[in-house]
Amino acid sequence: MTEKKIIITIDGWSSCGKSTLAKQLAAKLKYTYIDSGAMYRAITLYFLRNHVDWTDPKAVVQALSEIHIEFSHIEGAKTNAIILNGENVEYLIRDLVVAEKVSEVAAIREVRQYAVKQQQSLGNRKAIVMDGRDIGTVVFPNAELKIFMTADNAVRVERRFRELYEKNPNISLEEVKNNLEMRDYIDSHRAISPLRKAADAIVLDNSNLTEQEQFQLALKWVGEKIKLKA
Repeated sequence: MTEKKIIITIDGWSSCGKSTLAKQLAAKLKYTYIDSGAMYRAITLYFLRNHVDWTDPKAVVQALSEIHIEFSHIEGAKTNAIILNGENVEYLIRDLVVAEKVSEVAAIREVRQYAVKQQQSLGNRKAIVMDGRDIGTVVFPNAELKIFMTADNAVRVERRFRELYEKNPNISLEEVKNNLEMRDYIDSHRAISPLRKAADAIVLDNSNLTEQEQFQLALKWVGEKIKLKA
């Protein structure tokens, strides 16, 4: 029995655990994990730091030409860190200030074209797991396994609140709820690459699943795709 190398895409709503599942699958399969959302967050961080007017296409194009993004394995860490112009910004891009603006920035045509080109180049050798909003529909429409993740809104808000509370105890549940609702609306209504389920994607609703249950289910789907007769 031989195994082929495939591309696995994981799309879905914010705070559905896409990154968690993607990291688990990549580690188990010894695949490369690419956090597409981190790319958009890093671009957003750069724009905020440098006061880039992202309503001005010329300013956006100029700023993108000054951005270099790569993923680097950090010794002792379970995943890769995102490097923005030589700086590890893995922690900084998770801040709520970035989260509040990332959907706006990610909706910009030039930004998406830049990011998609980077993402597609990473998939040339297969054996990758990438999560995001449009990975199965735009970035890798021919991926062998596409998963679309969803969960009840209340569950998502609670998960996101717990994640942010560790970094900022002053955050309120209402702030998190409003941020998620805003991101959902922008992600699903933007003109360029809106969030939607690919026709051939498998839906994974993890509202009532543990991380381990969700992982085992996804691993079963992977097994069905990579096993080939010798």
